[in-house]
Amino acid sequence: MIDYRITKQAAIIPSTMASIIWETVWSVVTFVIHLISILINGLRPRAKIVPVTDEILLQSATRIAKRIRSRDIKCITVIEAYISRIQTINPDLNAIVADRFEGALEEARKIDEILDAPELDEMYSEKNAPFLGVPLSVKEAFACIGLPNSSGLMSRKGMISESNAVVVANLKRAGCIVLGSTNTSELCMWYESANHIYGRSNNPYDLRRIVGGSSGGEGCIIGGGGSIIGVGSDIGGSIRMPCFFNGIFGHKPSPGIVSNDGQFPVAREKRLELLATGPMCRYAEDLEPMLRIMAGEESIKELNLEKRVNIKKLRFFSIDEGGEEYLVSRIDPQLRQSQENVIQYFESEYGIEVNRIKPHRFKYSTAIWSAKMSSSDTETFNALLNSSGGAKVKPILELIKSIFRMSNHTIPAIILAIFENVHKMPESTTGRLLRSCEKLRDEICNILGDDGVLFYPSHPKLAQYHNAPLFTPMNFTHTAIFNALGLPVTQVPLGLSKEGVPLGIQVVANKNLDRLTLAVARELEREFGGWRNPHSKD
Repeated sequence: MIDYRITKQAAIIPSTMASIIWETVWSVVTFVIHLISILINGLRPRAKIVPVTDEILLQSATRIAKRIRSRDIKCITVIEAYISRIQTINPDLNAIVADRFEGALEEARKIDEILDAPELDEMYSEKNAPFLGVPLSVKEAFACIGLPNSSGLMSRKGMISESNAVVVANLKRAGCIVLGSTNTSELCMWYESANHIYGRSNNPYDLRRIVGGSSGGEGCIIGGGGSIIGVGSDIGGSIRMPCFFNGIFGHKPSPGIVSNDGQFPVAREKRLELLATGPMCRYAEDLEPMLRIMAGEESIKELNLEKRVNIKKLRFFSIDEGGEEYLVSRIDPQLRQSQENVIQYFESEYGIEVNRIKPHRFKYSTAIWSAKMSSSDTETFNALLNSSGGAKVKPILELIKSIFRMSNHTIPAIILAIFENVHKMPESTTGRLLRSCEKLRDEICNILGDDGVLFYPSHPKLAQYHNAPLFTPMNFTHTAIFNALGLPVTQVPLGLSKEGVPLGIQVVANKNLDRLTLAVARELEREFGGWRNPHSKD
């Protein structure tokens, strides 16, 4: 996610006439730009990908693993089905940026031979390899042997991984077969996945729209039926936004549960408190086993996932509007109604009152997250742009070059680098915001306790048309605030809008109570249908 530090002071300015005028002017400007975007994109025919029809592609990873192990289906058949789907849809989606199809097919044949043998080696048992033969896609920011690891930075083009990130190694050890790596935003710092190495990814429900970022290619290929499970990372919403825009499930785990090692850019010191690596998938039942595998046996013990969750005994809370911050869009009416539908379901089905709350510090969400990012002494964004050597990147010059399509960097990356050079948050402001973060964390944690879950919008708008996020840069705040607070969150799909793009909601719980959000996600999938086949008739 991008660190727009120019908003740190704006978010704490009192409601003076000047601030009201500024917000009004910005609202008018963004409205005009939105109309222009509609004229450019919206009047073009809605481009479609073909729906998923192969029954193999319409089953959870958990189910596929059981079928492979019982020999109800060959592993090679599963891998061939997914490769065929990728080859059909990827020319439109541009989600998979590097594949390893031959290697995947070879691994599938080996697994079939192992399972057909008279005796099974213990390392391939269901206990040790629960996802044996299950196809997997991996965000390109993660090291995966034989695949690129550039994170869309042109100076890293052609850099091939010689080792696996910890989570990739854990998933492979559990039997997963890597199909390929997926697109990201440049240096994973923006919520539209586009860069000058691989180009732009397109939404499977409407090719004119964004897939989110930075794990956008991952969300895109899973939502389009070209992968079943995937690896994402989230420092400000980079798992949850792509999952929301592409109609799938995603989970940001509690801090410290899943290793972040083996990805670029590298998060250090206090930024590790913000960054989370987690699962992305089409079916809710895959979230928990994926989380177990990704975390490893020791780390996962902290979550007590084996403890049964009784939905009837949970307490529910809802915040139906965002923080009402400057430069943050109002919640789309369809998203507001989706959240209301969730509330009505739990109240009618379980006779539970969903408590509507509005902690006032949520209106400082962007500023709080920015303060957390700024408080770290780790590499600046400008340093990351220059991290692979070569001529020093000069943001102003790159902005001029971009006008003539001569820059190696995307507009969001250039703008961030410029802002970073001209604006620095005062230490006094940083300290005040960090204290506000602590107070907000205490408030939310006290409200939730050990049996409460919170509903909150995944994003203020439906998947926008390409480039539109440039004019709504702060809309990531709905996800970013929970990185700052260090709470586990599950993004849950809730069907499709009247435009045919995904709806969704975030489910939040207290630290290390991930099992609550995962249980609620499964419940919501049963009621609202979960992932929808792109362009199917339902």
